[in-house]
Amino acid sequence: MMRFSTSDGLKLYYEDEGSGLPVLCLPGLTRNARDFDDVAPHLDGCRVIRLVSRGRDRSDFDPDPSNYTVTIEARDVVELLDHLQLERVVVLGTSRGGLIAMTLAATAKKRLAGVVLNDIGPRIEPDGLQKIIDYIGVPPKGRDFTEVGAALNAAMGDDFPGISDLRWTMLAERWFEETRDGIALKYDPKLAEVVKEGSSAPAPDLWPLFDMLEGIPLGVIRGENSNLLSASILEEMQLRRPDMASATVPDRGHVPFLDEDESLGVIKKVIEMVDR
Repeated sequence: MMRFSTSDGLKLYYEDEGSGLPVLCLPGLTRNARDFDDVAPHLDGCRVIRLVSRGRDRSDFDPDPSNYTVTIEARDVVELLDHLQLERVVVLGTSRGGLIAMTLAATAKKRLAGVVLNDIGPRIEPDGLQKIIDYIGVPPKGRDFTEVGAALNAAMGDDFPGISDLRWTMLAERWFEETRDGIALKYDPKLAEVVKEGSSAPAPDLWPLFDMLEGIPLGVIRGENSNLLSASILEEMQLRRPDMASATVPDRGHVPFLDEDESLGVIKKVIEMVDR
Protein backbone atom coordinates (compact mmCIF):
# COMPACT_ATOMS: atom_id res chain seq x y z
CA MET A 1 0.00 0.00 0.00
CA MET A 2 1.55 3.32 -1.10
CA ARG A 3 1.13 6.39 1.08
CA PHE A 4 2.91 9.70 1.34
CA SER A 5 2.97 12.34 4.08
CA THR A 6 1.46 15.76 3.53
CA SER A 7 2.97 18.95 4.91
CA ASP A 8 0.42 18.91 7.74
CA GLY A 9 1.18 15.35 8.76
CA LEU A 10 -1.50 13.20 7.12
CA LYS A 11 -0.72 10.04 5.19
CA LEU A 12 -2.61 9.83 1.91
CA TYR A 13 -3.10 6.70 -0.13
CA TYR A 14 -2.26 6.53 -3.82
CA GLU A 15 -1.80 3.94 -6.53
CA ASP A 16 0.83 4.12 -9.27
CA GLU A 17 0.99 1.69 -12.16
CA GLY A 18 2.24 1.53 -15.72
CA SER A 19 4.70 3.76 -17.54
CA GLY A 20 4.58 6.59 -20.01
CA LEU A 21 2.64 9.83 -19.89
CA PRO A 22 1.54 10.34 -16.25
CA VAL A 23 -2.23 10.59 -15.86
CA LEU A 24 -3.36 11.60 -12.37
CA CYS A 25 -6.87 10.41 -11.55
CA LEU A 26 -8.73 12.45 -8.93
CA PRO A 27 -12.05 10.97 -7.73
CA GLY A 28 -15.27 12.65 -6.73
CA LEU A 29 -16.32 14.06 -3.38
CA THR A 30 -16.97 10.78 -1.55
CA ARG A 31 -15.29 8.44 -3.99
CA ASN A 32 -11.95 6.65 -4.14
CA ALA A 33 -9.39 5.05 -6.45
CA ARG A 34 -11.75 2.30 -7.56
CA ASP A 35 -13.75 4.81 -9.62
CA PHE A 36 -11.06 4.55 -12.30
CA ASP A 37 -11.02 0.77 -12.59
CA ASP A 38 -13.14 0.93 -15.74
CA VAL A 39 -10.98 3.42 -17.60
CA ALA A 40 -7.52 2.26 -16.50
CA PRO A 41 -7.31 -0.68 -18.95
CA HIS A 42 -7.88 1.76 -21.82
CA LEU A 43 -4.99 4.06 -20.88
CA ASP A 44 -2.31 2.19 -22.78
CA GLY A 45 1.06 3.91 -22.80
CA CYS A 46 0.21 5.93 -19.69
CA ARG A 47 1.39 5.87 -16.11
CA VAL A 48 -1.88 5.82 -14.19
CA ILE A 49 -1.73 7.43 -10.75
CA ARG A 50 -4.76 7.55 -8.46
CA LEU A 51 -4.85 9.77 -5.39
CA VAL A 52 -7.42 9.27 -2.64
CA SER A 53 -8.16 12.59 -0.97
CA ARG A 54 -7.82 13.11 2.77
CA GLY A 55 -10.73 11.73 4.72
CA ARG A 56 -11.61 9.12 2.13
CA ASP A 57 -11.08 5.35 2.13
CA ARG A 58 -7.45 4.43 2.95
CA SER A 59 -6.22 8.00 3.35
CA ASP A 60 -6.04 9.45 6.85
CA PHE A 61 -9.07 11.27 8.16
CA ASP A 62 -8.24 14.86 9.06
CA PRO A 63 -8.57 15.67 12.78
CA ASP A 64 -9.70 19.12 11.65
CA PRO A 65 -12.63 18.61 9.23
CA SER A 66 -12.43 22.25 8.14
CA ASN A 67 -9.43 21.14 6.07
CA TYR A 68 -11.72 19.23 3.72
CA THR A 69 -11.55 21.96 1.11
CA VAL A 70 -10.72 22.00 -2.59
CA THR A 71 -7.83 24.40 -1.92
CA ILE A 72 -6.13 22.11 0.59
CA GLU A 73 -6.82 19.04 -1.53
CA ALA A 74 -5.18 20.84 -4.46
CA ARG A 75 -2.15 21.45 -2.25
CA ASP A 76 -2.10 17.73 -1.47
CA VAL A 77 -1.93 17.03 -5.21
CA VAL A 78 1.12 19.25 -5.65
CA GLU A 79 2.79 17.54 -2.70
CA LEU A 80 2.12 14.13 -4.26
CA LEU A 81 3.68 15.30 -7.53
CA ASP A 82 6.70 16.53 -5.60
CA HIS A 83 6.88 13.19 -3.78
CA LEU A 84 6.83 11.34 -7.10
CA GLN A 85 9.21 13.88 -8.68
CA LEU A 86 6.80 14.58 -11.50
CA GLU A 87 6.91 17.98 -13.16
CA ARG A 88 3.66 17.69 -15.13
CA VAL A 89 0.69 15.36 -15.36
CA VAL A 90 -2.58 15.05 -17.22
CA VAL A 91 -5.34 15.34 -14.62
CA LEU A 92 -8.46 13.25 -15.09
CA GLY A 93 -10.78 14.79 -12.53
CA THR A 94 -14.21 13.44 -11.69
CA SER A 95 -16.57 16.00 -10.14
CA ARG A 96 -14.68 17.23 -7.04
CA GLY A 97 -11.48 16.06 -8.75
CA GLY A 98 -12.29 18.40 -11.64
CA LEU A 99 -12.72 21.32 -9.23
CA ILE A 100 -9.27 20.49 -7.88
CA ALA A 101 -7.91 20.51 -11.43
CA MET A 102 -9.35 23.99 -12.06
CA THR A 103 -7.88 25.19 -8.77
CA LEU A 104 -4.47 23.87 -9.85
CA ALA A 105 -4.75 26.00 -12.98
CA ALA A 106 -4.69 29.00 -10.64
CA THR A 107 -2.13 27.76 -8.12
CA ALA A 108 0.21 25.41 -10.02
CA LYS A 109 -0.52 25.73 -13.74
CA LYS A 110 2.95 24.57 -14.78
CA ARG A 111 2.19 21.15 -13.29
CA LEU A 112 -0.70 20.57 -15.73
CA ALA A 113 0.06 18.89 -19.04
CA GLY A 114 -3.64 18.45 -19.77
CA VAL A 115 -6.99 18.28 -18.02
CA VAL A 116 -10.13 16.19 -18.49
CA LEU A 117 -13.16 17.28 -16.45
CA ASN A 118 -15.65 14.49 -15.81
CA ASP A 119 -19.15 15.96 -15.39
CA ILE A 120 -18.07 19.17 -13.72
CA GLY A 121 -17.73 22.77 -14.80
CA PRO A 122 -17.53 26.30 -13.47
CA ARG A 123 -21.19 26.29 -12.42
CA ILE A 124 -22.71 23.64 -10.19
CA GLU A 125 -26.45 23.38 -10.69
CA PRO A 126 -28.42 23.89 -7.43
CA ASP A 127 -30.53 20.76 -7.92
CA GLY A 128 -27.42 18.62 -8.25
CA LEU A 129 -25.82 20.22 -5.22
CA GLN A 130 -28.95 19.62 -3.16
CA LYS A 131 -28.95 15.96 -4.13
CA ILE A 132 -25.38 15.68 -2.84
CA ILE A 133 -26.36 17.39 0.41
CA ASP A 134 -29.25 14.96 0.81
CA TYR A 135 -27.10 11.82 0.57
CA ILE A 136 -23.69 12.77 1.95
CA GLY A 137 -23.05 11.34 5.37
CA VAL A 138 -26.11 9.08 5.24
CA PRO A 139 -25.24 5.41 5.93
CA PRO A 140 -26.01 3.03 3.04
CA LYS A 141 -29.30 1.15 3.12
CA GLY A 142 -28.95 -2.62 3.02
CA ARG A 143 -27.60 -5.60 4.91
CA ASP A 144 -25.15 -6.57 2.17
CA PHE A 145 -23.74 -5.16 -1.05
CA THR A 146 -26.52 -6.68 -3.14
CA GLU A 147 -29.15 -4.85 -1.11
CA VAL A 148 -27.14 -1.63 -1.16
CA GLY A 149 -26.76 -1.97 -4.92
CA ALA A 150 -30.52 -2.34 -5.25
CA ALA A 151 -30.97 0.82 -3.16
CA LEU A 152 -28.53 2.68 -5.42
CA ASN A 153 -30.50 1.53 -8.43
CA ALA A 154 -33.72 2.80 -6.87
CA ALA A 155 -32.14 6.18 -6.15
CA MET A 156 -30.08 6.64 -9.33
CA GLY A 157 -31.49 4.26 -11.89
CA ASP A 158 -33.52 6.87 -13.75
CA ASP A 159 -30.30 8.71 -14.58
CA PHE A 160 -28.47 5.49 -15.49
CA PRO A 161 -30.98 3.36 -17.41
CA GLY A 162 -29.94 -0.09 -18.49
CA ILE A 163 -27.33 -0.67 -15.78
CA SER A 164 -27.40 -4.31 -14.64
CA ASP A 165 -28.03 -5.42 -11.07
CA LEU A 166 -24.53 -6.91 -11.07
CA ARG A 167 -22.97 -3.55 -11.87
CA TRP A 168 -24.98 -1.78 -9.17
CA THR A 169 -23.67 -4.35 -6.69
CA MET A 170 -20.13 -3.74 -7.94
CA LEU A 171 -20.58 0.01 -7.48
CA ALA A 172 -21.79 -0.57 -3.92
CA GLU A 173 -18.61 -2.54 -3.25
CA ARG A 174 -16.53 0.34 -4.59
CA TRP A 175 -18.27 3.12 -2.71
CA PHE A 176 -18.87 1.46 0.65
CA GLU A 177 -17.19 -1.03 2.96
CA GLU A 178 -18.22 -4.08 4.93
CA THR A 179 -17.74 -3.88 8.69
CA ARG A 180 -18.79 -5.93 11.70
CA ASP A 181 -21.76 -3.62 12.02
CA GLY A 182 -22.78 -3.97 8.38
CA ILE A 183 -22.19 -1.88 5.25
CA ALA A 184 -20.69 1.50 6.12
CA LEU A 185 -19.46 4.73 4.57
CA LYS A 186 -15.99 4.69 3.05
CA TYR A 187 -15.23 8.29 4.00
CA ASP A 188 -15.21 10.55 7.03
CA PRO A 189 -18.85 11.37 7.93
CA LYS A 190 -17.64 14.79 9.06
CA LEU A 191 -17.15 15.62 5.39
CA ALA A 192 -20.92 16.10 5.29
CA GLU A 193 -20.73 18.92 7.85
CA VAL A 194 -18.21 20.83 5.75
CA VAL A 195 -20.21 20.42 2.54
CA LYS A 196 -23.49 21.47 4.16
CA GLU A 197 -21.89 24.47 5.82
CA GLY A 198 -20.30 25.54 2.54
CA SER A 199 -23.59 25.20 0.66
CA SER A 200 -25.16 27.90 2.83
CA ALA A 201 -22.75 30.51 1.44
CA PRO A 202 -23.23 32.18 -1.96
CA ALA A 203 -21.90 30.01 -4.79
CA PRO A 204 -18.40 31.13 -5.83
CA ASP A 205 -17.75 32.31 -9.37
CA LEU A 206 -15.61 29.54 -10.85
CA TRP A 207 -15.42 30.92 -14.39
CA PRO A 208 -12.09 32.67 -13.67
CA LEU A 209 -10.62 29.29 -12.66
CA PHE A 210 -11.93 27.69 -15.84
CA ASP A 211 -10.46 30.51 -17.92
CA MET A 212 -7.07 29.90 -16.29
CA LEU A 213 -6.98 26.56 -18.12
CA GLU A 214 -6.19 28.55 -21.26
CA GLY A 215 -3.27 27.04 -23.15
CA ILE A 216 -3.70 23.61 -21.53
CA PRO A 217 -5.16 20.71 -23.57
CA LEU A 218 -8.69 20.39 -22.22
CA GLY A 219 -11.57 17.96 -22.42
CA VAL A 220 -15.00 17.81 -20.79
CA ILE A 221 -17.27 14.80 -20.41
CA ARG A 222 -20.91 15.28 -19.48
CA GLY A 223 -23.57 12.75 -18.59
CA GLU A 224 -26.70 13.31 -20.65
CA ASN A 225 -28.82 13.12 -17.50
CA SER A 226 -26.44 15.06 -15.28
CA ASN A 227 -28.01 17.32 -12.68
CA LEU A 228 -24.67 18.95 -11.84
CA LEU A 229 -23.32 20.05 -15.23
CA SER A 230 -26.03 21.44 -17.51
CA ALA A 231 -25.99 21.36 -21.30
CA SER A 232 -26.04 25.15 -21.39
CA ILE A 233 -22.94 25.45 -19.20
CA LEU A 234 -21.11 22.92 -21.35
CA GLU A 235 -22.06 25.03 -24.37
CA GLU A 236 -20.65 28.15 -22.72
CA MET A 237 -17.45 26.28 -21.83
CA GLN A 238 -17.11 25.27 -25.48
CA LEU A 239 -17.60 28.87 -26.63
CA ARG A 240 -14.82 30.02 -24.32
CA ARG A 241 -12.57 27.15 -25.39
CA PRO A 242 -13.30 26.29 -29.04
CA ASP A 243 -10.36 23.87 -29.01
CA MET A 244 -11.84 21.89 -26.10
CA ALA A 245 -12.68 18.24 -26.72
CA SER A 246 -16.13 17.45 -25.35
CA ALA A 247 -18.81 14.80 -25.42
CA THR A 248 -22.15 14.05 -23.84
CA VAL A 249 -22.59 10.43 -22.77
CA PRO A 250 -26.08 8.97 -23.33
CA ASP A 251 -27.85 7.18 -20.47
CA ARG A 252 -25.49 8.56 -17.84
CA GLY A 253 -26.10 10.95 -15.00
CA HIS A 254 -23.57 12.26 -12.52
CA VAL A 255 -21.05 10.83 -13.26
CA PRO A 256 -20.16 8.81 -16.38
CA PHE A 257 -18.11 5.68 -15.66
CA LEU A 258 -15.38 6.74 -18.17
CA ASP A 259 -15.39 3.45 -20.09
CA GLU A 260 -18.04 4.69 -22.52
CA ASP A 261 -16.91 5.30 -26.12
CA GLU A 262 -17.72 9.00 -25.79
CA SER A 263 -15.68 9.34 -22.60
CA LEU A 264 -12.71 7.44 -24.00
CA GLY A 265 -12.81 9.58 -27.14
CA VAL A 266 -12.39 12.78 -25.12
CA ILE A 267 -9.66 11.34 -22.92
CA LYS A 268 -7.67 10.08 -25.89
CA LYS A 269 -8.01 13.41 -27.73
CA VAL A 270 -6.57 15.29 -24.76
CA ILE A 271 -3.70 12.82 -24.45
CA GLU A 272 -2.96 13.26 -28.17
CA MET A 273 -2.85 17.06 -27.71
CA VAL A 274 -0.29 16.94 -24.89
CA ASP A 275 3.09 18.40 -25.74
CA ARG A 276 5.64 15.79 -24.74
